[in-house]
Amino acid sequence: MTEGLTARLRSKDGWAVRGAVLTVTDLTGQQAARADGDNDGLAATGPLPPGMYTAIVMAPGFEPSARTVMIPASGSATLGTVTLSRSAVGAPLPPPGKWTVDPVHSAVTLTARHLGMASISGTIGEFSATIEIAEPVEESTVRAVLKADSLSTGSKMRDDHLRSADFMDVSRFPEIGYEGTSVTPVDGERWTVEGTLTLHGESRSVPLDLIYLGTGPDPWGGTRAAFRATTELKREDFSVSWNESLPGGIAMIGSVVQITLDVEAVQGDLPPMPDA
Repeated sequence: MTEGLTARLRSKDGWAVRGAVLTVTDLTGQQAARADGDNDGLAATGPLPPGMYTAIVMAPGFEPSARTVMIPASGSATLGTVTLSRSAVGAPLPPPGKWTVDPVHSAVTLTARHLGMASISGTIGEFSATIEIAEPVEESTVRAVLKADSLSTGSKMRDDHLRSADFMDVSRFPEIGYEGTSVTPVDGERWTVEGTLTLHGESRSVPLDLIYLGTGPDPWGGTRAAFRATTELKREDFSVSWNESLPGGIAMIGSVVQITLDVEAVQGDLPPMPDA
């Protein structure tokens, strides 16, 4: 084990936080140690005398995090994973107007349980979406269209079954649609998107748990905003209920589908650009 106090620094979406600083103070408020985080988000001080300390983590664009930690006689301890929240100052809201989702740098991932144990994931490879950032921002909207037959799990046999009438029935329902009608702030970087999902001929209210990841320039002269959104839905709510029961009453495929959206959106219309 690395000597001293160690911490693994992550953002809420699971990425390593770079440029972080771990500062350790004793009970009098005097600095006892300081360590810079590396590119993998790991920060480690040297050995510390036994006692009670306060550990403070700071990183550009993130809210500070402070914890109390007891250093034992060995002089070493760990904070484990420290999850940092992006600050409002570090991640200003996107300017109002139209934003176009870049499908080359975005992903739609669906995950379901298999045999009650493992998880099987697939992606929808063809989709388009636009976001209208409003003033006030709570009135922002999103419209997305996904091609149902572009669902891929890496297995042709499984994909053909998923596209069949047992599941997606893509010949009758070639498109999946989502219309978000408003957003509600949860904290400085998290929002709830209220919207309607149309799948397999059924329309249901499906809220998205959205994390706003910031806005900045891209290499092609544009401005981009990044988001991660998650939700869960029940297949039966959209009349996608095919299944097989196994001994012990275990369903072959879980009824709940987890959806993760990793999104990059370009301000205005999407310009032509090379893959990168």
